[in-house]
Amino acid sequence: MSRLRVTLQPAVLRWARERAGLDVAKLAAKFPVRPERVTDWETSGSITMAQADKLARCTYTPVGYLYLSEPPEDRLPIADFRTPSAESHRRPSPNLLETVHLMQRRQAWMRDDIIEEGGESLRFVASHDLDSSPEHVAAAMHDALGLARGWAAADGAWSGALRRLRNQVERAGVLVAFNGIVGNNTHRKLDRDEFQGFALVDEYAPLVFVNSADFVAAQMFTLCHELAHIFIGEAGISKFEALQPSDHVIEEFCNQTAAEFLVPSDDLRRLWSEASYRDDTYDAIARHFKVSQLVAARRAQDVELISRNEFLDFYERFRAGERQRGRPSGGNFWNTQNTRIGRRFEEAIVRAVREDRLLYREAYALTGLKGETFERLIARNSTQL
Repeated sequence: MSRLRVTLQPAVLRWARERAGLDVAKLAAKFPVRPERVTDWETSGSITMAQADKLARCTYTPVGYLYLSEPPEDRLPIADFRTPSAESHRRPSPNLLETVHLMQRRQAWMRDDIIEEGGESLRFVASHDLDSSPEHVAAAMHDALGLARGWAAADGAWSGALRRLRNQVERAGVLVAFNGIVGNNTHRKLDRDEFQGFALVDEYAPLVFVNSADFVAAQMFTLCHELAHIFIGEAGISKFEALQPSDHVIEEFCNQTAAEFLVPSDDLRRLWSEASYRDDTYDAIARHFKVSQLVAARRAQDVELISRNEFLDFYERFRAGERQRGRPSGGNFWNTQNTRIGRRFEEAIVRAVREDRLLYREAYALTGLKGETFERLIARNSTQL
């Protein structure tokens, strides 16, 4: 290892560690060195250039940032609508920042590709505002997606309903990505306690990202919530605690719209008269609408069928059960890629490569796949045409 030493600002070195969510011991273990060595760096600023390079890699920090005279301020490039309970995560993590930036690059490429190919803008993007009612926007979402009211009741399972909804959102022209890691890096997991999803608004290539590190039962609500952001033309990142009313007017409007889209209030009231006499009330509602029991209970609170305290009691029991069940892991690699990349974006990338409109190295950067793996993506896409 190079022994050429430099003296950097201790505050910058400390900032790099803290923004990566590492304490002194965890960072020391990555080198490995004794924790006292890390403490010395952050006190004196004296560090070898090789160690600075490794520090940058370990903390996912651009190496040039370590040579600044003071810590830079990390800023999200979109509005931050996270609830106050996420205050500890108000400084965006490197994982969140890189995910947003990657999705922005995908969106920009897709927008240019659509325009170059003579595609048209999408009329539903920013077609409504906060003067509309959540019920009106939910109805517009049904129309744009080609899903009739009560569509989910016809699906035999919740997973099938989510797959159908995701497919219809993509067919409508929205880029959709479900991912619980940064790109394809399984060592960099996204934190569900930091954010649950975000929306990037564009009239040609709107994009919705769902954090699939979140409990599976919450992901359908997140997808609909972020889609509501597209309809009112408000890009932003979301984190809603217990599906409770948000301090942000925009977030609360999107919450109400998503809930009405998934569980129309009139339909819920009709079903409630029968379901409320059952021991598994929320499960019966959830199975009918193909939503989570959590969304079913939240809607019951929305239309004043239960009190807020009753909902919060159920929420704590629900979360405890989810923690015990844990989150699914593994699965078919290519099925996972379908959701990480999104079928619409994947098809556009493969088509552009075949037509020599996109260089392989650019396709690698946009998809996170390269070499033989990317070639298999092309071959698989060809068999599905």
